[in-house]
Order: sequence, then structure tokens, then C-alpha cells
Amino acid sequence: MTKRALLSVSDKQGLTDFAKGLVALDYELVSTGGTKKALEAAGIPVIGIEEVTGFPEMLDGRVKTLHPKVHAGLLARRDLPAHMAQLKEAGITPIDMVVVNLYPFKETIQKPDVTQADAIEQIDIGGPSMLRSAAKNFAAVLPIVDPADYDQILADLQEDDVTPELRKRLAAKVFQHTAAYDALIAQYLTTEEFPDKLTLTYDKKQSLRYGENSHQQAAFYENALPTTFSITAAKQLHGKELSYNNIKDADAALRMVSEYDQSAIVAMKHMNPCGVGLGDTIEAAWDKAYAADSISIFGGIIASNRPIDLATAEKMHELFLEIIIAPSFDDDAFAVLAKKKNLRLMTVDFGQAHTADKFETISVGGGMLRQEVDNAFETPTDFTVVTKTQPTEAQLRALAFGQQVVKHVKSNAIVVTTADRTLGVGSGQMNRIDSTKIAIEKAMSKPGYENAILASDAFFPMDDCVEYAAQHGIRAIVQPGGSIRDKDSVAMADRYGIAMVTTGVRHFRH
Repeated sequence: MTKRALLSVSDKQGLTDFAKGLVALDYELVSTGGTKKALEAAGIPVIGIEEVTGFPEMLDGRVKTLHPKVHAGLLARRDLPAHMAQLKEAGITPIDMVVVNLYPFKETIQKPDVTQADAIEQIDIGGPSMLRSAAKNFAAVLPIVDPADYDQILADLQEDDVTPELRKRLAAKVFQHTAAYDALIAQYLTTEEFPDKLTLTYDKKQSLRYGENSHQQAAFYENALPTTFSITAAKQLHGKELSYNNIKDADAALRMVSEYDQSAIVAMKHMNPCGVGLGDTIEAAWDKAYAADSISIFGGIIASNRPIDLATAEKMHELFLEIIIAPSFDDDAFAVLAKKKNLRLMTVDFGQAHTADKFETISVGGGMLRQEVDNAFETPTDFTVVTKTQPTEAQLRALAFGQQVVKHVKSNAIVVTTADRTLGVGSGQMNRIDSTKIAIEKAMSKPGYENAILASDAFFPMDDCVEYAAQHGIRAIVQPGGSIRDKDSVAMADRYGIAMVTTGVRHFRH
């Protein structure tokens, strides 16, 4: 018995071969516009949609398939005699397959010079309607939205082995596709930063071997409108597949290193920077980041905001590292690093760092949190000196660097730095004095400690951190201020003759 398939696609990949396969299986083809022309050009017999509806396309093609002879043919339940009788009485032929993919709305809005009028014209109405009708009635109608499914469907049709499971999977794929399509339209038209209905859509980038631990399954998804500068946009040139934890650490390292104008290296470990170095060359920056914590950097993720040269690569090669991500690798540097078959070498376009995401979303049980990314950056002009002792120019530069680092450290966060390198990092402790002790203990043996400053991500609720720092050689401190006991911390700083500045900006990172 002849069956009917309706084909209307924007993506014509594989179309003619699939259509020929359907004709060979005695399908009658109905089509519209450009799809019909493509089939006719390939010598494939096809019926125009207006011959089915008895109504011409109108409004520049905006209305062509929105007709009872189309949707009744799709929605009629074959197991209900009353439905089939109504079709017969109305002279409507059932439609057994819909092959539709939608107007290129996503591709259109990604064009740099797109106008709103251009975008609106690429909002498909008839396509989603046909797909949804077909998917609702998937027990009788095959809904096909992805050219990648053509071969399997043809093979199953040839074997007369189209299973209920396949039909259900294709229907689910339709609703995923149309939901994502509508979400992009909603995102494009929405002006509120925190709308009542948050519609986000993501595309699967890759399946992961496992999640945080080997017994947890996981996958990596990217925003359907990805930014050019992001871990999802990074290109992997070498090494084994990324893991869940690799991706999180690489993302954190990339966000951090992109903030520096000077040559910079960030070594990230478990979402905390274990070493940050600035230099006139990337090799000099590496030396400082490595010296910051030569133990913790083992197995770390390295982000560089400059190309990796041979001298730097040779030093990196001496260590076990998980990932190196940079704008590029010199050929001889790549050859050295690629000797380690598992080391992931990745590149990303730092020239597009300004396109980084403005918002971040975090999942919680039963929902999610959404906030602006913490892009605040305080310079010495934002500092308020609250002590009798004034910071020197050199200390102000170090305080600014420490403030920039501390916002990337898990709270409670304390960092001890000079103006161009971290010396000690205390992170994630349940009280601030423990973080202070950890950071100072790590820093005291490092060259440059005599000029070190201390930065805190939040205010000091007590003066113990200030006293401990002063007793261990710290001569300047930067912190947000805002505690009801600020005067105690200031008094302690004055007691020891150290400089303290406040910023008025807290940088908690949970």
C-alpha cells in the first residue's frame, strides 16, 4: 500500500538519497518550496503542497502547511475508526512520515550584522507545527528531524522493522529539537537578565568516561549559542580525552588567566590557583607560577595567555601536568610537549576574551542559581587607606595583584603575594584564621616574602588574622571591610605599624 511522506527541510544534506529510498519503498512524496525544487532537480517524483491543500502558498511562504489537510492527515489515530472515517469523508490522505528541519534561526542570529527583522523572518511556524503533530502521533507517523537518522530509518523500513522504541525515540528527538529552537527564540527576544521563565538550551559536546568519580556517569554540554572564548570553544590538539574534573579546572584557569594584560601563567588545582605568575616573557611567568608551589602544581592544569615557546615547553615537560591551554604553541614547543601522549594540549582564541559569558549558572537540588560572573576588578584608585601607615607604591601594586588573585580562590580565601607572583594560598577553610595560617606557612620560605602582602576575599570578623600576619612579617593587607569589628582590625594593624586598605567589594567564591 502506498504511503505518504511530507518533506520540507532547510538542511538538505542527504535529502535526495533518502527521498530515492522512500520512493523505492512506494512512498508518495509531498514537498514545499526549495525542497520540492531540489527533489525535482534530482528527477524524483514529488507532489506540491498546494496540490494537497488546494490552497496556494501565501504571505511570502509564511503560510503553506498550516492547513487541516496536512494536520488532520498527521494527527488522525489509525486505531480509531471514527478518525479514519472523518478523513475519508473530507477527502484527506493520511501522512505517514514527516521529514522536517527548521529555518536556520540559530545561524542567522549568530551573524554579526543581523537585524531583528532578519531574525524574525527565520522563526519557523509551519515546521514545528508539523513536527509536533507527527511526534504526538508517533505510533502511526514517523517524525524525522535529523538527517543523521536517514540511513537507519531507511534500513529499518526496508526490513519492515520500525520498532515502537524507534518511533518513541524519534518523537522525543523532535520535542527536544523544537524546545531548543523555541528556547533560542526566547533568549533572543528576552531583555530581562533574570526573567520569570529561564529558558536555556545546551547541545551535547561529548560523553565523558565518568564524572567526578569513576562510578558517576557524565556528559559535557555547551551553550547552544557558545561564546568564542570559553572552555567549550577550546580546541584539543593532543592528549587523551578530557575528564569531568579536567573541564572544571581548565574553565577556572582560563577565566582567571584571561584577566591579565601582562604575560601570565595560572596553575590550577581542584578549582583553586596553586600558582600565578606574571612576567615580561611567558617563560618568566612560568618560573614564578612554578616556584609559588612546586608541589601542588604536580598534576595541575596550566593556562597561559601567551603562546608557549620552546624554553617554556622544555620546563613544563619536566613535570606531570594534565592540561596546558594557551593561544597557540610554537612548533618546536608542541613537538616537545607532545612526547607525553596523555598530556592534553589545547588552544583558545584569547582575542575573543571579551565574549566570555556574562552569567553563570550552578545546579542545586531541584533547581539552579544564576548570577553575574564576578568580573569586578579593583585597582589602587579604588582602595581606601584605613591605617596610619600608608602603603608604598610597590605595596599598592602588590595589593592590586593580590586582590585580583583572591577572587578566584575558594572561600574562606587568603593569598600572600608580591606584585607578580603568588607565594601562598589558603582556601576553603571553615574559618579565616586557618586560611591565613596556611597561606603564610606556604609563603614564608619563598623568595620575595620580605615584600609580601596579604589579601582577603572578605572582611576580618576578628583581629586575629591581622595580628598573625603582622607577627609573621606581612607589612600590608587588602580586604573589603564592612565588619562591625573593622575598627579592631585597623587598630591591630596600627599596633604593628602595617598598612591596610579596604575595597568595599567582597569576593566570596563558594
